[in-house]
Amino acid sequence: MTTSVSSRQDFEIHPQLVDPLLPELLHPERLLWTPRELADLTSTVTTELTTGLRGLLRFDEDHRWWARLALTDGVELWLLSWLPGQRTKPHDHGGASGSFTVLQGELGEEYRYPGGPVRRRTHVAGEGIGFGAGRAHQVTGIGTEPAASVHAYSPPLVATREYGTLAEVPAEIPSLAPILGR
Repeated sequence: MTTSVSSRQDFEIHPQLVDPLLPELLHPERLLWTPRELADLTSTVTTELTTGLRGLLRFDEDHRWWARLALTDGVELWLLSWLPGQRTKPHDHGGASGSFTVLQGELGEEYRYPGGPVRRRTHVAGEGIGFGAGRAHQVTGIGTEPAASVHAYSPPLVATREYGTLAEVPAEIPSLAPILGR
C-alpha cells in the first residue's frame, strides 16, 4: 500500500501525480463538498488523469491496494485497485459524503440507506456515483479483468464503521457535527 504524499501550499498531492490539473480541481478553500461535487471530482480525475493514475496502479493477489492521491481540509481522494473477487467489508463512511468513479473494469456494489432495503448495482468503467452521509455499502471487484476506481470523501479523514452484514446498519448513521465541532 502506498500513501506517501508531498505537500504543496495548503493541500497534499501524491508525489507521482504531476499533472497541473489536479491542484485546480481540489478547491482547498471548500471545506465541505456535496455528493454531486464529489462525483464531478472523481469523474474528472478518472477521465482527465487516466495516464497518471494507470502509472500508479498496483494489483496484489493477497489484499486490495490503495494510494491516497490528494488531501485538503475539505476532501480526500484515493485510487483503489480490485482483482476479481476482492471486496470491502460492509461499511459506512462515518457520516462523510462520498463518491467513486470506475477507472477500469467492473465493480459490484451492495448498498443500503438506514431503514431501507439492500440494493445491488454494477458500475463499469466511466461510471460513477456520489452519495450522502447515510449510505453503507460493500464493493466487490467483479468480472474477469482487474478493476480500479477513484474515490473521494468529505469531510476527509473520518473513520469508517464496519458491519458484519448490511442488515446491521443502524436506523440512523450518527452525525458528524459533534465530531467536527460544526
